[in-house]
Amino acid sequence: MTMYIYPDNLKAAPTLFLWRLKDLAVIGVGALISIFAMVQMGFSVPLAVTLAYAFLAIRFDDTSILDFIKYAARYFFVEQQEFRWRL
Repeated sequence: MTMYIYPDNLKAAPTLFLWRLKDLAVIGVGALISIFAMVQMGFSVPLAVTLAYAFLAIRFDDTSILDFIKYAARYFFVEQQEFRWRL
């Protein structure tokens, strides 16, 4: 007898450890490019960018710091805010 355990929300994004699988793919590709740049050219800026992205993409309770920054940027800089004073 085989028992399968399904997540509560079947529409949720797949995760591994603290990241979504999409984020892990971006981190992996970024790490490869960063290591190549550091070994071949001695250029370590891509490694710092990759590590910063990895830190910002950590998920806790289905949200990340990167999501919060995106929401804040959209609220303050992209979407038009309209205030009406009524007496």
